[in-house]
Amino acid sequence: MDTDEPGGEGELVRVTAVGICGSDLAYLRRGSTQIVGHEIAAVAEDGTPVAVEAVARCGACTWCLGGRYNLCEVAGRDILGMTVPGGMAEYCRAPRSALVPLPPGLSPDDAALVEPGAVAWHACRKGEVGPGNRVAVVGAGTIGLLAVAAALRMGAPEVGLVARHPFQTAAGERLGATASSGPYDVVIEASGSESGLHRALELVRALGTVVTVGVFPPGITWPYRAAFLKEARVVPSMAYGQDDTGAREFDLSARMLADRPDIARTLITHRFGLGDAVRAFEVAASRPPGTFKVVVHP
Repeated sequence: MDTDEPGGEGELVRVTAVGICGSDLAYLRRGSTQIVGHEIAAVAEDGTPVAVEAVARCGACTWCLGGRYNLCEVAGRDILGMTVPGGMAEYCRAPRSALVPLPPGLSPDDAALVEPGAVAWHACRKGEVGPGNRVAVVGAGTIGLLAVAAALRMGAPEVGLVARHPFQTAAGERLGATASSGPYDVVIEASGSESGLHRALELVRALGTVVTVGVFPPGITWPYRAAFLKEARVVPSMAYGQDDTGAREFDLSARMLADRPDIARTLITHRFGLGDAVRAFEVAASRPPGTFKVVVHP
């Protein structure tokens, strides 16, 4: 449908690709009339290809100044595609501070993966993934598979993957994952399911770390006893920000995707034009076998 030009502050950018996230489907099921889409690649007014950070920030609070703008009060209020108009349109408006130039080698058509890649990168960083850590990922959707790639990029010697479907296992193997054989120093829980959380606590070693990047439904049973007996840390991970060196996790995600074009080839399984957006959402909701990321190109 036709809409007015996006209002408010920020730069008007031309959207080149926008991914459909499970949260988009949830908002629509709840009756949202907002223009969804927070996994956005676009072209800035000066012609620069960019990825767009969906999380807003004030830029002046303690959290923002420390690079943890995902914790800023503004971040919970102004989120592209959630509380303000998002990227499922030909144009959207975003703060200039949210525009992250794409590195050479990353196509604007593939850069909708930068946002979920930054989410996965942040989760691995919260788990302090590095060369000395055995890592496992529970859940082999887009975020889980991007976490596999991020953990390997951070130097993990091996990354075990717990997947539900054979096509997910195959995709994980293409990205460098192995079959899970615990115990692990760090486990990234990316399924958002109660069974996945229990499996993560089974796989982690004593005094190890479980990072929950999946979003759990209300009323799940918390596996406290399993965590208690191992004195395991369970660390929530939300969105993205900057690492301890001041590097934006969006930049780090974009560079990873540029250096590994096989990630986009593996994870972007469906592409649609804006005129076929209804079909795109149908595919994203029904998730036929082999589906990972559905991308719309306005």
